[in-house]
Amino acid sequence: MTQGQPLALDMRAQDGQPIKRLRVLSYNIQVGIPYSHYRHYFTRSWKHVLPFHGRRSNLNNIADFVSDFDIVGIQELDAGSIRSSNINQAQYLATRAGFPHWFAQTNRDLGFFAQHSLGMLSSVRPAAIMGHKLPGRIPGRGAMVTTFGEGAHTLVVIVMHLALSRRARTRQLAYIAEYVRKHEHVILMGDLNCRIDDEEFQSLLSATHLCSPEQEHHTYPSWRPRFGLDHILVTPGMPVEQSRTYLDAGFSDHLPISVDIKLPATLKLWRETQSR
Repeated sequence: MTQGQPLALDMRAQDGQPIKRLRVLSYNIQVGIPYSHYRHYFTRSWKHVLPFHGRRSNLNNIADFVSDFDIVGIQELDAGSIRSSNINQAQYLATRAGFPHWFAQTNRDLGFFAQHSLGMLSSVRPAAIMGHKLPGRIPGRGAMVTTFGEGAHTLVVIVMHLALSRRARTRQLAYIAEYVRKHEHVILMGDLNCRIDDEEFQSLLSATHLCSPEQEHHTYPSWRPRFGLDHILVTPGMPVEQSRTYLDAGFSDHLPISVDIKLPATLKLWRETQSR
């Protein structure tokens, strides 16, 4: 497995009591563009390449919504180009929502025109973060792998946005399964572009110790959700106490999905805050 490049992180001493429950959210924000009908893929397509007046107010809505969570994985984020008015959307959301830690991983760099990226917002300080390029005939898909905690007991959080092609998704999930198998505590989340009963999804479950969701949450399209394309998977030892989608969070063409996880006593994670 090809290793990504680690980022330097601030590792100061932790204070207070470790977190017992973790609130995790995954959200494909479609670069801050709200859709409410299929025709918007045609009538609003120009907003994917050019700035528009309402994008910032929609990002504010997203930031206000995600502020209640501990770790937020974001797909279809722009890290600063003409279409986002040169705003790194991960940084903007983190600042607005009060997250002390944020990261953006650009997987398809179109320079001045677009910075197709994954993002993470966190109230928990990571120990390490690495970017992985995922296999596929068309480049530009990646996985953001973040480690929380120290020593033998760590939590690995993986944010992904998979390809539209089933063949490519199968290769990408096989790649990440190799990484998942090496770790005890893993959260894998993102827009996987497949459903629970699809062959590539079931192959991921068979190849790893990730637990199958109790039910499929329909997240797409946001205005009439019929398909469960967004997922959060968790390994055993971290019971999921609640999972849900949010029908009132129509700020994209996908709905967000969340899980509340009970952490084992061996995982020592601390929550931090930042003034909004």
